[in-house]
Amino acid sequence: MKLSLKKDISDNTGISVDKCYQCGKCSAGCPLCEEMDYPPSYLMRMLQTGDTGLQEEILGSFTIWACLSCETCYSRCPMSIEIPKIMDYLRQRALKEKKANPTAREIIAFHRSFLKSVERTGRLYELGLLADYKMHTLKIMQDMKLAPRMLASGKLNIIPELIHGRGHLASVYLKTIKKKK
Repeated sequence: MKLSLKKDISDNTGISVDKCYQCGKCSAGCPLCEEMDYPPSYLMRMLQTGDTGLQEEILGSFTIWACLSCETCYSRCPMSIEIPKIMDYLRQRALKEKKANPTAREIIAFHRSFLKSVERTGRLYELGLLADYKMHTLKIMQDMKLAPRMLASGKLNIIPELIHGRGHLASVYLKTIKKKK
């Protein structure tokens, strides 16, 4: 028997979707709600049912990728439900199970490039992020006219700024990867 996403979310994030009483404030405040296939409140309701038949629909939704994790929903929620944390968990689960929405291909490429950049340098290295993202989306020439101006104005650094203690950060990444397997 498949474990319901509801139970899985609770076990892995400590968040109970049952606390949601469907006030709709999360959806009303979400800046990208109109771009989502399911508004946040609807996604929460789908999770609340515990219906394993909805699992593929939830993990394959565009909603989990459209979420900016801006925390507007969280700040408006009278029950303080961390919807961005749920969305992040659902994204990781969708990637692990290879159920990510195909229309989110570019968002997923950016997501991976961002995490890879932080893992390597300990912080965001914009030029590395852009290079990795462009290679994965094959949009290499897009925004090329901006690069010289950004380099000249110091908005992009050629050499990444490395933080102290990157080894500790790498161990956190390794623990996270092992925990997810």
